[in-house]
Amino acid sequence: MAISRRQARWLLLGPAGLWYAALLVLPLALVLVYSFGERGSVGGYQPAFTLAQYANLGSRWTAFQNTLILAPAGTIAALLIAYPLAYYLALRVGAQWRTLLIVLVIVPFWTSILIRSYAWIFLLGGRGIPQLLSSMGLGDFRLINTPFAVLVGIVYGYLPLMFFPIYVSLEKLDRRLLEAAGDLGAPPWRSFLQVTLPLSLPGVATGSMLVFILLMGEYLIPQMLGGGKVFFVGNALVDLFLQSRNWAFGSAMAVTLVAVMLLVVALYMRFLRRIGAARDDVGLM
Repeated sequence: MAISRRQARWLLLGPAGLWYAALLVLPLALVLVYSFGERGSVGGYQPAFTLAQYANLGSRWTAFQNTLILAPAGTIAALLIAYPLAYYLALRVGAQWRTLLIVLVIVPFWTSILIRSYAWIFLLGGRGIPQLLSSMGLGDFRLINTPFAVLVGIVYGYLPLMFFPIYVSLEKLDRRLLEAAGDLGAPPWRSFLQVTLPLSLPGVATGSMLVFILLMGEYLIPQMLGGGKVFFVGNALVDLFLQSRNWAFGSAMAVTLVAVMLLVVALYMRFLRRIGAARDDVGLM
């Protein structure tokens, strides 16, 4: 039976739309409603309409501060490591070695993040790198349960998510553009800034968004490598929902976190659009 284009569109988008509404929109709406409520006498949620939970967000400012500092810092650190690696594998390594090296990048994903975090606890603990530095006469260092340890775990855990979008963008790069830039007398650094980097920006944007959004809700890495001294909003939410059983306050924190994420992503995408528009204007000139 022939179907109209509109019906075909609904048939294609309907399942994904229902899945999106059931597993994202409705839970967020429920959390939003809870955020205006109060804590029950024995915990949980008590219906009400008050802004007291939002007014009390300052009591958990440390969690927001750690998240808003370490999540962008981890994203930038992962980008600074992933981009040169992706550039080297996509444009410099021969095809016979490329697959092997890419597999080595994927290998950490073959094991649980829990096991990898325990490995870093040992490496950064008193019997790991600090003991080695101390034996070399470089002084006593404390690495575990510090922001540095959390940052290391973040970069190590999320590096592949940053690497692969950038690698795909660079791997699809037309090498003839680089050759043309060289023929026109452009030095390698100018070819990189005016050809390679602009054409790889979609991969940079995708990788940065993937890593940043996931880091804003991170729980396990701060819990294990921060040792309860460096905690994110995700750790505070676990405490409020499962231990303190203050669902209203936890919902207010979750709504605030989502709002901050949406604001940051919107500003970032606007920044990228301006860069793209400026590049197009230069190209037209």
